[in-house]
Amino acid sequence: ARLWLFFSNKIDMKDDNRLNLLQDGTLMIQNTKESDKGVYQCMAKNIAGEVKTQEVVLRYFGTPSKPTFVIQPQNTEVLIGESVTLECGVSGHPHPRISWTLGTGSPLPQDSRFTITSSGGLFIQNVTFSDQGQYNCNASNSEGSIQATARIIVQDSPRFLVIPTDQTVTEGQSVDFPCSAEGHPPPVITWTRAGGPLPNDRRHSILSTGTLRVLRVALHDQGQFECHAISAIGVRTLPVQLSVTPRVIPVFLQPPQDVVAETGQDVAITCAAQGDPRPTITWVKEGIQITESGKFHISQDGTLSIQDLGVADQGRYECIARNPFGFTSSAMQLTITATDVGRSGDTFVATSLREAISSVDHAINSTRTELFSKRPKTPNDLLALFRYPRDPYTIETARAGEIFERTLQLIQEHVQQGLIVDMNVTGYRYNDLVSPHYLNMIANLSGCSAHRRTPNCSDICFHKKYRTHDGSCNNLQHPMWGASLTAFQRLLKPAYQNGFNLPRGFSLAEDARDLPLPLPRLVSTAMIGTETITPDDQFTHMLMQWGQFLDHDMDQTVAAISMSRFSDGAPCSEVCSNDPPCFSVMVPANDPRVRNGRCMFFVRSSPVCGSGMTSLLMNSVYAREQINHLTSYIDASNVYGSTEQESRELRDLSSQGGLLKRGQVVPSSGKHLLPFAMGPPTECMRDENESPVPCFLAGDHRANEQLGLTAMHTLWFREHNRIATELAALNPHWDGDLLYHEARKIVGAQMQHITYAQWLPKVLGEAGMKMLGEYKGYNPNVNAGILNAFATAAFRFGHTLINPILYRLNETFQPIQQGHIPLHKAFFSPFRITQEGGIDPLLRGLFGVPGKMRVPSELLNMELTEKLFSMAHSVSLDLAAINIQRGRDHGIPPYNDFRVFCNLSSAQEFEDLRNEIKNLEIREKLRSLYGTAKNIDLFPALMVEDLVPGTRVGPTLMCLLTTQFRRLRDGDRFWYENPGVFTPAQLTQIRQTSLARVICDNSDHIQQLQRDVFRVASYLQGMVSCEEIPAVDLRLWQDCCEDCQTRGQFRALSQRFRSKRSPGFSYPEENPAK
Repeated sequence: ARLWLFFSNKIDMKDDNRLNLLQDGTLMIQNTKESDKGVYQCMAKNIAGEVKTQEVVLRYFGTPSKPTFVIQPQNTEVLIGESVTLECGVSGHPHPRISWTLGTGSPLPQDSRFTITSSGGLFIQNVTFSDQGQYNCNASNSEGSIQATARIIVQDSPRFLVIPTDQTVTEGQSVDFPCSAEGHPPPVITWTRAGGPLPNDRRHSILSTGTLRVLRVALHDQGQFECHAISAIGVRTLPVQLSVTPRVIPVFLQPPQDVVAETGQDVAITCAAQGDPRPTITWVKEGIQITESGKFHISQDGTLSIQDLGVADQGRYECIARNPFGFTSSAMQLTITATDVGRSGDTFVATSLREAISSVDHAINSTRTELFSKRPKTPNDLLALFRYPRDPYTIETARAGEIFERTLQLIQEHVQQGLIVDMNVTGYRYNDLVSPHYLNMIANLSGCSAHRRTPNCSDICFHKKYRTHDGSCNNLQHPMWGASLTAFQRLLKPAYQNGFNLPRGFSLAEDARDLPLPLPRLVSTAMIGTETITPDDQFTHMLMQWGQFLDHDMDQTVAAISMSRFSDGAPCSEVCSNDPPCFSVMVPANDPRVRNGRCMFFVRSSPVCGSGMTSLLMNSVYAREQINHLTSYIDASNVYGSTEQESRELRDLSSQGGLLKRGQVVPSSGKHLLPFAMGPPTECMRDENESPVPCFLAGDHRANEQLGLTAMHTLWFREHNRIATELAALNPHWDGDLLYHEARKIVGAQMQHITYAQWLPKVLGEAGMKMLGEYKGYNPNVNAGILNAFATAAFRFGHTLINPILYRLNETFQPIQQGHIPLHKAFFSPFRITQEGGIDPLLRGLFGVPGKMRVPSELLNMELTEKLFSMAHSVSLDLAAINIQRGRDHGIPPYNDFRVFCNLSSAQEFEDLRNEIKNLEIREKLRSLYGTAKNIDLFPALMVEDLVPGTRVGPTLMCLLTTQFRRLRDGDRFWYENPGVFTPAQLTQIRQTSLARVICDNSDHIQQLQRDVFRVASYLQGMVSCEEIPAVDLRLWQDCCEDCQTRGQFRALSQRFRSKRSPGFSYPEENPAK
């Protein structure tokens, strides 16, 4: 058969009646025209093969014409290493010149692999992944030019990155076979067993990373497994072998024998056992397990060594050999024988600034009059009082930020609705609105510049030894890292709808990412609120309570200081609008509870002046950032405050004891309650029918939020005073300031140790602690600031651990006479401590009752979603809806973005969430609410992730928590394990700290509790006497000096090293000696 090709494409004679194929194979073209011009080839073919003639060119000399495409380049897929041609044919007169450029318009790379064919096509040899992208075919002559675009899509067959290896495990253990691959498109990892599907049971699972996990391996699991990397390009397979050895319970090879020894001798008691896995040897004397100390040592082979025997060492010793499959024990008797340029908005700056100052100040004054001149009457009042800043510096800082942003808003309105902003560009800057000179003037006149702290860290003698109260000068290279009243940190750029300050969901855009967001209240009622509570079989309600207490040491967002609109002064609680600072939580039409209101009260968080710029010249403005009122460090700021002024208000400066102010005495114990906060009516005096007891005063004014939290604040205020009193007895020459700072330093270290050694391992499990990593020392390049996503979404996972009832238990762990308290009646109720039994019943209700289990289908109890700050005849608030709204307020990017940050797959469809959210019903709820997997708010998504085995968090939440807690530890110069912060002997004592011991020392009468108050224990079997719980030995802080009279004076810190210079401090008010 004979046929003709035109630019390598077969000519179909039926398409054009001008074309004829003659008997001898000649191609006849009648009535030629411009489009016939080009390259022709004759081809003959039969079953044996084919042959082509040389190319011939038909030239057409007609009237001048613009270039037209005869063949346009097409999008082409190609494998790495192969070659590809993008064809491009044109006609025109004169004949057009063809050139190729990259999609950006830049020239092709100077690479011999790129050539242009005689017909005008682009030929690329040995394609690499960098060749992927858009290419332009450009044709031009004297009559004009045209361009066509095509894309080269480079594909690569799967390639293994992590290769699984053969493993041998003991029956009953679990095993992971890591396997991952890369390619284009990305391959999917699947596993088979001996060529067939995996067993259909819960023990075999494929993790999102591609790892095959087999839980509780059985003998019949032994054999071959195959990892397959599958993509549209191909399949790669790797076999791996699993060998299983039978489990062996421990048996003694050499049981301990009775020993008779004299006092003063050392003795070694042998105990050897075998098993698979190798058993762990522990020793128990008279029912109490022996721990490593200067007296006792247990070697790796199980031998117990006892130094310097005494009569007290006599008794019955039991050696216990234990592995995962069982234990065995053997006892012996030890007998002791006694011996002895201008911008469009510049012209409006002055008028807008005056208007902004006036409207903001009017709204602030109206709010303060409304809040502090009467008792709170609604949940809105309670929430406003609860979040309202108390110290003047914070208020002025927030005021400056509001004026700054309000001014820009007014300028924008004056410039005919401002700029047209691309809603999809989250990094958009507003600098085109006002020139730098005027922007700096706005910063100065609004107060932004005046409230930018530039700490002086030159008093190194002080800063080497103690923290400042505001967290500054911890990092000497970056003095404001982690300091109070600084911007939250970000992992990802903020996601504002206009790229500057507008929360997501305000308007509809064409991009799928900007589909209308569901109302936060609708998300709450559809999938977060629950009446069903599953008790945690491992951990107590104290797990939640320590999390909240810890959170109040690290972060508190500064709320708007006005509860009224800046535009007209209307209260946010009445107008249900999104007019700054109002950002009301709208109520759906068919809400199951709210019938008499259209919205729930909500105001935005205060912005950082100029969105976080710290230079003295405010010459640009970026996306809105929020302020952390507290120091980021775990430094017990919830006990001592986050500013020097707060700390002095909390201290008892009437004596030299270094104490915190004390409140009324509990007659039965002689211990003090927290002092009362003095001032105008507060959130604690909300009900005239209840006892008018004011709020307690503590380092964090949220101490009165709920009674369990108040009890924790009481414990730690007492712990400071207990330590300061004991240090004063050990060092009578120390003055009050030195006692205060040393006690504060110890308390902060205790909180760090409890958090990282006792609390975090239960939340993060073994997998999370491995991800957190070991402490390797202080790193001044790590910013310990709190991440916005952590404060706004991730650490709010604790809300899912809250029981709907606060239990109050007596000495026998039975309900007290006044009974338990529904959570909504425990808010702002200090009178229940002063009049209903003190803090002991509440503490027993925390460590004596199981917590709420995190179940994806049972998230926040109804006390939080339907009765938050409940008061008669008013709309209660919804904590879940508030959390979601706060995330949007803060520009927190969607969940999918954090998945990518955490090295999880990007979820294009809801089905892509199946590994982290296995419950199909939950995924369908998310689909019906959000429409696209790319839009899901971070908080609800983190809450519904399946828990990583052995933890209380899902994979994305684990990633965010470990990231934050690693920064808090590694970026803290005063971290308790950092060499030099404490002496080795003192550090050993700090490590004796436990929350159980703090409760023993500072409760009124608690004498029985479990050693680990985070773990569920039964009364009395799982509890011990306080006498058996290790305590911190403060004698290691006793001075041993020749001139104690001078050494005990706090001012001597500077005097001792500065003979020719006044011992001034970085801040005058920071000098405790004054």
